[in-house]
Amino acid sequence: MDAMEAILSRRSIRKYTKEPVSESMVQEILAAAMSAPSAGNEQPWHFVIVNDRKILDEIPKVHPYAQSVKSASVAVVVCGDLKLEVYKDFWVQDCSAAAENMLIAVQAKGLGAVWLGLHPITERVKGVQKLLKLPEHVIPLAVIPIGHPDEHKPPANRFDTSRIHHNSW
Repeated sequence: MDAMEAILSRRSIRKYTKEPVSESMVQEILAAAMSAPSAGNEQPWHFVIVNDRKILDEIPKVHPYAQSVKSASVAVVVCGDLKLEVYKDFWVQDCSAAAENMLIAVQAKGLGAVWLGLHPITERVKGVQKLLKLPEHVIPLAVIPIGHPDEHKPPANRFDTSRIHHNSW
């Protein structure tokens, strides 16, 4: 699948089969994540691969909209490391770019995923920090469950010319 097809056909998938996602596939997806741009090339990200069923099943207790994690064989928690920050608060943009690269790579590989936001909701951030034993300076941005899709959604055409402006508003 080429890049434009992956971008335009990507949808949030919340239901997965029991077929596991291989470690090599996860590594390829993380390679795509780490190819994202970052402010000053600081790359303030860390990724926690969660494939322990007990931990996966705990995530929805911290994040009320994370029920999809229960059927995923793996989830990746995208985190920003405040100690790696050169440009204050740009870690959110940098880690968001990495997360989006992951979602596109997942689609290109024929898998499914969904972005489950954690930051800036304090209860979710603290809950995942505790669950994964993250240092205080590592802030979880999002949980991305990944699996073989057990649902199909047609591409959504979100192109809207009323949102395009030339040279000024």
